[in-house]
Amino acid sequence: MKHSWIFTGIVACWMLFAVATATTRAQGQTASPAAAITVDNTKMGSYRALAELSYQAFQKGDNPTAAVLARILERTWDKGEGDLRKSSPDTWSGIDSSMDGFIKPVMNYAASAPDPAKVEAAYKTFLEKLKQAD
Repeated sequence: MKHSWIFTGIVACWMLFAVATATTRAQGQTASPAAAITVDNTKMGSYRALAELSYQAFQKGDNPTAAVLARILERTWDKGEGDLRKSSPDTWSGIDSSMDGFIKPVMNYAASAPDPAKVEAAYKTFLEKLKQAD
């Protein structure tokens, strides 16, 4: 059951990515090869990919897409890692806290413009924390 949430989150992200790519191309721009996202085959790979998609949208100034992807990341994490929460609560808590540090400013962009340097630092911290659970 928990894998279905992860799969649903990944499918939703790819759908959003496809729409964003189609919109970009329709506006006469081409997608950058550096924007390609891969999902590595580790336990935390899908979370890493969702974070990367959200961060890339944030870097491009597409705050609405970045916020949606951040919310998908949060929901996917909350639904998918009950086993880690039970078996390694400190690791789970560290990842959850660092994820919140990354996604909260991105999701609340309308109320307060996020500081790009702080978002980048929080993003990197989140990725480092994910490595602990791979």
